[in-house]
Amino acid sequence: MSFTYKLLTTLILFSLLIACKDDPVTPGDNYASNLENIASDVILSTYEDLHDATEILAASLATLRINPTQENLDAARQAWRNARKPWEQSEGFLFGPVDQQGIDPAIDSWPVNETDLDAVLNSSESLTKSYVDGLDGTLKGFHTIEYLIFGVDGLKEVTSFTTRQFEYLNACSESLAGSTLQLYHSWKPEEENFIQNLLKAGETGLSIYPSQKAGLEEIVNGLVVIADEVGNGKINDPFIQQNITLEESRFSANSKQDFADNIRSIQNVYLGTYGNQDGPGISAIVNSKDASLDQVVTTAIADAVAAIESIEGTFTAAIFHAPASVQHAQTKVRDLQQLLEGEVLPLINSL
Repeated sequence: MSFTYKLLTTLILFSLLIACKDDPVTPGDNYASNLENIASDVILSTYEDLHDATEILAASLATLRINPTQENLDAARQAWRNARKPWEQSEGFLFGPVDQQGIDPAIDSWPVNETDLDAVLNSSESLTKSYVDGLDGTLKGFHTIEYLIFGVDGLKEVTSFTTRQFEYLNACSESLAGSTLQLYHSWKPEEENFIQNLLKAGETGLSIYPSQKAGLEEIVNGLVVIADEVGNGKINDPFIQQNITLEESRFSANSKQDFADNIRSIQNVYLGTYGNQDGPGISAIVNSKDASLDQVVTTAIADAVAAIESIEGTFTAAIFHAPASVQHAQTKVRDLQQLLEGEVLPLINSL
């Protein structure tokens, strides 16, 4: 090997080292920690809490059936609200098994099919969990339970329950808990392990996502979808049409809480926080690329939650008597959607 060749080789190697040092693909561009925190500490933890809460709801309804007092009815209603919270906070990630396995309709179909429900209650069918499992989503899940324990006007008295309604509530709540267990297990590493698809994103044969970016895109698209649903569906439809039958969770007057928790599902994923868990979320990525955008999005999320909670009175009443407060909340949610769709998603697409 000539001296000139050795010198040329040395110069090339030195140039490569300098290039690698300045290469924009740094360890910070590995988003495994973001995906792991979102998947494990936000999504899986939310689903675990959801299942635990629906088990408590089923137990409270069993107690109500055995001892039908106003105190036990109030406890069952609160258990319903408590279980509703993690479900609504999961709607920012309605992808994967919840969609593919048809779990969502079994948990949260709306509206309730009151006509067919009355027919079932008046039938001679044995009202068991397995029977309810086989029914259409509009005859089970959160809203059927809500309808039966709150009544149409939210003022149902404990003396108004029939034996068949108690039986149906027990079967329906057990079916709901079964669906939330299915959902939790579909993600749980020791069970169906869908979570691996995010944890191993980009690893051939181990994930449905060909890259970490593809996994992140799935997550951010989920945030866009729920912002759109809240602003242009859940708030918009009953408000624009002045029709309370289109209002979800109206029997319990829980609509505002539902909407706010939907936005909190965005907040949890974006910030990477849930309960006592706090790790890198989408915000950490956005902040590393455009700190000012990250601040705008973080503020927009908080503003949307605050605007929803500031709707005057119940959502039902506000539709007619405080439309400006409803319009303000809708605008804030739509602003958030536009930020997520028009700025955050393109940033993730460009990674």
